[in-house]
Amino acid sequence: MNNSPYIRKPASIQTVMLKVLLALLPGVAAYVWFFGVGVLINLVLASLAALLGEALMLKARGRPVGIFLADLSAVVTAWLVVLTFPPIAPWWLTVSATLFAIVVVKQLYGGLGQNPFNPAMAGYAIMIVAFPALMSQWPHGGLGLAAQLDLIAGGLRDLDAITGATPLDALRTGLRESATPTTVQQVIAGSPAFGLVGGKGWEWIAAGYLLGGLWLWQQRIITWHLPLAFLAGIAIVSGALWAIDPGAFASPLLHLVAGGTMLGAFFIVTDPVSGPTTPRGKLYFAAGAALITVVIRAFGAYPDGIAFAVLLMNICAPLLDMKNQPPVFGHKDD
Repeated sequence: MNNSPYIRKPASIQTVMLKVLLALLPGVAAYVWFFGVGVLINLVLASLAALLGEALMLKARGRPVGIFLADLSAVVTAWLVVLTFPPIAPWWLTVSATLFAIVVVKQLYGGLGQNPFNPAMAGYAIMIVAFPALMSQWPHGGLGLAAQLDLIAGGLRDLDAITGATPLDALRTGLRESATPTTVQQVIAGSPAFGLVGGKGWEWIAAGYLLGGLWLWQQRIITWHLPLAFLAGIAIVSGALWAIDPGAFASPLLHLVAGGTMLGAFFIVTDPVSGPTTPRGKLYFAAGAALITVVIRAFGAYPDGIAFAVLLMNICAPLLDMKNQPPVFGHKDD
């Protein structure tokens, strides 16, 4: 029988990052099953680029290289970059986004624990603004390894026959660019991008991220505040728009399983460095990110707005923490 005191050993950064990588594996497995092994190739390329970029910056700053590379934080950033990119994105696009995230957003601000913005989301945002066409080329299921390797290597070809839009992109295009008035239901019925409740295959990818995220919560790597507030915010805001006009706005269920909602809820808004640390601050942060995400999806120029929403809320994180400090023991909360 164990005796008190029951003291938990603090987890190392390496342990936390390793668990995050393990939690991403169910989503990665579903990703590979539906879209092919291109994502694995880009995961390797991005991981190597992240480690190399971090090593060079640490060397230039006179910091110990081995210790910081071993914490796996650079690899986590690389994986999050890749999992927001099309799996057939050319190698230079993936590598450029990863190096921007590591070198500019992370290391130039002082390294792990000092960056005010989420590095992976900054890398994604800069690339979708600079190269929107390349960031919207998603392969149909069944694209072979040779074809994916050719595309990742930068082979030029007509992609119309082998790529398609994501569900959110197909919905946005169908509603805004149709020659005749079109409803959400008509777009979903007429597009091969949609499956049972969301995008074809995307429901299972979202389920994989949900499974991994719940495991992170069970392991106490993350708290419930950020994922719950983000998912509830997505459901409430999109549900309100859907109730007002179901023909012009997608249902809350589609918003929850399409795009990067589950990845964002458990792996992006939960970034402990660029987000708030107080319980109420976390709730406000995630709710604000959810609101901005749905607004961009419904009215903005981009099909998904999680990256921009998170970056905007990163600016607010210090203020949210300052205004939501818990009361000091023995003092009333003013």
